[in-house]
Amino acid sequence: MASSQASSFGLKDPSLVKFQGYIDGKWVDAQSGETITVNNPATLETIGTIPEMGLAETKQAIDAAAKAFPAWSTTSPKHRHDLLLKLYALMQEHTDDLGRLITIENGKTLAEGKGEVAYSASFMEWFAEEAVRTYGEQIPSANTAVRNVVIKQPIGVVGIMTPWNFPSAMITRKLGAALAAGCTAVIKPPPETPFSALAIAELGIRAGIPPGVINIVTTQKNVSEVGREICENKIVKKVSFTGSTGVAKLLLGMSATTMKKVSLEAGGNAPFIVFDDANIDEAIAGALACKFRGSGQTCVCANRIFVQAGVYAEFAAKLTEKVAAFKIGNGLDASTTHGPLIHARAADKVKSHVEDAVSRGAKLLIGGKGPEGTSFFEPTVLSDVPADACLNQEETFGPLAALTQFTTEAEVIELANNTDVGLAGYFFSRDVGRVWRVAEKLQVGMVGANTGLISQAAVPFGGIKESGLGREGGHGIEEYMNTKLIVFGGL
Repeated sequence: MASSQASSFGLKDPSLVKFQGYIDGKWVDAQSGETITVNNPATLETIGTIPEMGLAETKQAIDAAAKAFPAWSTTSPKHRHDLLLKLYALMQEHTDDLGRLITIENGKTLAEGKGEVAYSASFMEWFAEEAVRTYGEQIPSANTAVRNVVIKQPIGVVGIMTPWNFPSAMITRKLGAALAAGCTAVIKPPPETPFSALAIAELGIRAGIPPGVINIVTTQKNVSEVGREICENKIVKKVSFTGSTGVAKLLLGMSATTMKKVSLEAGGNAPFIVFDDANIDEAIAGALACKFRGSGQTCVCANRIFVQAGVYAEFAAKLTEKVAAFKIGNGLDASTTHGPLIHARAADKVKSHVEDAVSRGAKLLIGGKGPEGTSFFEPTVLSDVPADACLNQEETFGPLAALTQFTTEAEVIELANNTDVGLAGYFFSRDVGRVWRVAEKLQVGMVGANTGLISQAAVPFGGIKESGLGREGGHGIEEYMNTKLIVFGGL
């Protein structure tokens, strides 16, 4: 049965498709025998089932990770470096299959799926190199009879919980750092897109990563008890989560019961600002890349687009013209530019944001609807969006570009910062003084100045305010290590 299900994905290597969880080096079903149905958001067809695991399997996975930790944590950084590079090479070798897997379970176009695989693999390469750079330090002492030495040690078992919008990259950004540091992991992938996570586990086996180092627990209806166990189990020393701000707050509270270290990358409400002195064509290209990538389903997507009065009409007209050329459809179709949203509820949210803004006076320039009973929604542009529109306070997470006109720099900074979250922000200007001023004044963790794309393995990714805690990528291996001081006396 599994082999016939796997063949329906159309992969060159069907053995990459797994329909079981992965605990202690074994592919396992749920003890209850229950399963979760996974659907293709483009066709709404069932593509396979995965186990509906719960508390028992979560504890097993945590115990397996704890059993594997002593040996894994004491391997040499060079050894972990070599295994991560093997995993990186395997991901590159299977780019076509992994990209197709993402498209089928997530809906994004095949080009975007393959692009995510490249981005996802880059974290394995980056953290392989970071593994051998976990430097300590020697600190001079005022007391000549002692020597102060600081070392870095892996924190222990790590719980990883990820969203569906980047089914592969959101795992590797966390897992790469954890493995490089010498930690073992229990991963709870989203029920909408589990197959990319399971494929990474399969490639981990092929790379030589030992049993128990990577464990994957799949669940849907038991997500609350699984999440609670990961956060409250004393064996788990670190929790890393990407998802909504509301869930991040719940997990933070649970993790506080055992004083766990946490990395929380929560929701955003990114401003995208276009000043009069901007290169408009570059700003349009930046907005298209930033707003409509993944059909608008990224946490760093532009959610509010502010355009200065002098170029407002030109920007709106050019953006609308570009969006008119988009084609929604199945991501496997080469002519498709934008795939479906993850499910019909996501499309309904975009529709509600459009209707709310229009009811308050916004003008619909293009799009604004989707075929009934599907997960699709047309790429949409609204102009003259009022400040009290719901989309200004809620992350749309869909293909909706909402334009608001502003007059002064001070005015737009106030508008941009008028939100409880602060993940990413973007602006376009050719005034070097303004570039520095605005970049420093935007209350976000990441700024794109004259670019709409900011994500890279080598840079720190994360937000401020209610967008989360900690950083991933860059020197994010530090998030998975303890700093220990050793004072040597008797000298």
